[in-house]
Amino acid sequence: MVNNLHVAYIVSHYAHQLFGHDGGLGTSVYNLVEKLKTINIKTSVFVYGQKEDFTFEENNATIYSLKDCEESFLKFYFNRKKIEKFINDKIIENNIHIIEAPDWTGITAFMNFKIPVVIRFHGSDAYFCHLENRKQKLKNYWSEKLALKNASGFISPTTFAGELSGKIFNLKNKEIKTIYHGLELQNFTNSNQMLYEKGLILYVGTLIRKKGVLELPEIFHKVRKIHPDAKLILIGSDAPDIQTKSKSTWQMMQSQFDADDLKNVTYLGKMPYSEVQEYIKKANVCVFPTFAETLGMVTIESMALQKAVVNSNIGWSKELIMDKESGFLVHPSDHKLYAQRIVALLQDESLCLKIGKQARERIEAKFDLNKLAEENIEFYQKIISQYQNR
Repeated sequence: MVNNLHVAYIVSHYAHQLFGHDGGLGTSVYNLVEKLKTINIKTSVFVYGQKEDFTFEENNATIYSLKDCEESFLKFYFNRKKIEKFINDKIIENNIHIIEAPDWTGITAFMNFKIPVVIRFHGSDAYFCHLENRKQKLKNYWSEKLALKNASGFISPTTFAGELSGKIFNLKNKEIKTIYHGLELQNFTNSNQMLYEKGLILYVGTLIRKKGVLELPEIFHKVRKIHPDAKLILIGSDAPDIQTKSKSTWQMMQSQFDADDLKNVTYLGKMPYSEVQEYIKKANVCVFPTFAETLGMVTIESMALQKAVVNSNIGWSKELIMDKESGFLVHPSDHKLYAQRIVALLQDESLCLKIGKQARERIEAKFDLNKLAEENIEFYQKIISQYQNR
């Protein structure tokens, strides 16, 4: 058992106001760090790929913004070595005991630390390529593979994501601990579940093919055939489309919506999360038809706010939602059934409220950050002990 535990995190994004809005990876790490601060666990967060170098402290946490190196030749390698040196200096200076890094692009490949490294499967490039049936660049695969080879432990936010990642990278006889991303439930309260805008369907997330947004035009068209007053609001950053080389997924979506349906669609772009929460509370139904995810932070956030969710039914999502109890699970390509589930919720207020209440109960049982923070600490302590006893 390590006294005065000090945990470090390496991330490319972080959901602190100094770094702007962020998606699931940065949000889940931020939530965990914020909880660890309150129970006297020291943390250091190294946010790489930033525009400038700076450091700031908040209670038991020290946050480092790291600018990329200026090398043009083999930049990916020299940048990793720069990060490695900086972190190694801080390990000695601040007595850091363990480091956690994401699997994406294998950031810790070519890095060597004298403390254990835990890789959390937020979603590697190999994982997403597998789910989307895309070919992965070989160098990306080997970078991620090398990072995993050098790791002392593995955490996955869902059993599905852990098992699939284990198969992709042939991690035989390696324990992959499932620890869900958690929520500070007191920050997700909906004082009046009855206050919502009837017919409002909400999607929150990046507008990108893998999130299933290109399925929404047809789904929404089928919904409006039965519920013509339905409205669709989209919140999140726009992204280019790899498959078609289009610079804007939103432009692609606009061309796919029926002209009359498009009049009832509003795209609001990115916005601060405090504002996003208000839209979630206002929604009648939240939809997440994604093809590729490891957990889906905004899904569990919507459920915590007592919203009825129609979600993808692929792998990981079955660990979040009990179908027809705490939400609905439908394959994104089954437009007819997806629309039917949305319509059922729009037309039956009692069903919608019941599903929303049961969704909150599900989150309280499975995704309470107070319980999950302890699971993380126990796992870190276990890996440190194994590392020291090698």
